[in-house]
Amino acid sequence: MTRFPVPDATDLPEDLRERIDEEAERAGFTPNVFSAYAYKPSHFRGFFEYYDAIVEDAAIERHEIEQLIVAVSGANDCLYCVVAHGALCRIYNDDPQLADQLATNFRSADLSDRELAMCEFAVKLTESPERVGDADHQALREAGLTDEEIWDVASVTAFFNLSNRMAAVADMRPNDEFYTLGRDMTQ
Repeated sequence: MTRFPVPDATDLPEDLRERIDEEAERAGFTPNVFSAYAYKPSHFRGFFEYYDAIVEDAAIERHEIEQLIVAVSGANDCLYCVVAHGALCRIYNDDPQLADQLATNFRSADLSDRELAMCEFAVKLTESPERVGDADHQALREAGLTDEEIWDVASVTAFFNLSNRMAAVADMRPNDEFYTLGRDMTQ
């Protein structure tokens, strides 16, 4: 993050330090989004609490969540989220190419009809929210999604539109480690 100061970890409230340490332990490095949001602890807590709720209490699968994040972040030209969630997309989908396809043109990605319908909806909600209507919900239902799944697609989309815009404002940069994660599926 170049436009706002990143606080020293020793100056952070204990709950933020604990969360950052947990993420660093899991990933093997501290994702820059944690350091960036530490700039404003109350926002850090709210941001990651909602992120956790979206990921942990979802009717859609984790690999679908990551597909949506990359498609939305690609539509928003968000370098941080395309790269960071591109890595997660590669890992959760066990596919080293899918994230690149989703970020550049999700319509040409190797997706099921259900996944394509979700990405169509998410990108439309991102680019033209005023045009989303009953026909869009019906298209998702015809693709096999339940009302709860449609809600989850919308929640992921809305949250990552927020995240993408904050990453742009802060000039948040992806960690170097994200660029290579999940590229070599033979390891």
